[in-house]
Amino acid sequence: MQFNEIKEINNDIIEYLNTNKITEMTPVQAQSFKHIYNNKDMIICSSTGTGKTLAYLLPIISRLDPSNKNIQALVVVPTGELAAQINSVANDLLEKNPNLNANFVVGEANIKRQIETLKKTKPSILIATPARLQELIHTKKIKVHEVKTLVLDESDKLLNKTFINTIENIRKSLMKRTQVILTSASINNKTKAFAKDNCFNPIYMDINSNLNNESLIPKTIKHLYFFSDRRERIENLRKIIKAAKPKKCIVFINSKYDLEESYQKLQYHNYNVACLSSKNSSIEKKHSIEDFKSGKVDILIATDIAARGLQIDNIDTVINVNLPEENEEYIHRAGRCGRNGNPGTCISIITENETNKIKNYQKSFKINMLAKKLYQGKIVAK
Repeated sequence: MQFNEIKEINNDIIEYLNTNKITEMTPVQAQSFKHIYNNKDMIICSSTGTGKTLAYLLPIISRLDPSNKNIQALVVVPTGELAAQINSVANDLLEKNPNLNANFVVGEANIKRQIETLKKTKPSILIATPARLQELIHTKKIKVHEVKTLVLDESDKLLNKTFINTIENIRKSLMKRTQVILTSASINNKTKAFAKDNCFNPIYMDINSNLNNESLIPKTIKHLYFFSDRRERIENLRKIIKAAKPKKCIVFINSKYDLEESYQKLQYHNYNVACLSSKNSSIEKKHSIEDFKSGKVDILIATDIAARGLQIDNIDTVINVNLPEENEEYIHRAGRCGRNGNPGTCISIITENETNKIKNYQKSFKINMLAKKLYQGKIVAK
């Protein structure tokens, strides 16, 4: 289905989409638009890179009331980086409507400045990280009594033990019949339990299973793994990068200590690298992401903060120095490459006692993972 076939989307937005060569709706966009537009609660499961952000933004924007100066939609996300990206997309879509705009608030930024900005801009859509949003609601710095829609983007992450109490408090602060949309690449039992208590007859849409039972991860991605002694992981990372020659690569590391060591080692060996972790300031994170997007750096080393929602095209390689602590995180990490039908490679460095995890990934995500080794500086079959 083409976007211009949807009569509810105004011509200015269609023109913007056409300018950016976005003409055909993805399955998640085509199948969810009418439900979201008609104010239905939804649980949307669709793999990374399938267009979930536009899937909820377009119908929400299409029914905003330009005469209403209060917040009409809330989008809650787990990281500041994702908030900034969604805010940018929303404002691009609203560019030609002077009476509507979006804004975002995150925990790392100065709250007084954020409050002043919100007073001036009066956003129709507010994108926020959980703790900062709860604080603004609790201190009555924002009014949410006219919020028609609450989106929990990356809902499985938002409903884990870190955020769940905050999310529940946010939901309680809204009107009982506020529309609730949950979206992620993987939907777990916690998400379904939350929906049972906080949604009204939600429509469950699993795009992954609708597509002939395809893998949760795009089939354009190859999956490789290398065995390593635990103490040699970082040195083997350097050797694998040298052999694989990625053009644009994200390296995932679980430990902040190992992240810093990897960053220093790759810098020492003259690799063009930046790092991204929760201990970085918001300005440092912004610079790292911008440098990676622009091509100033080829390798971004990150903790899982970067796995969620980073919309960076042309990433051809993902390397896991450690396997993720939760199985579902593999989907989100791997999904950073191979976007929009492009080929990608996800490489994992594992110890001998992690082979069961590899088997579990293959079974759960319907993927084939190949064992490899390095021989004379080249990647060969093990």
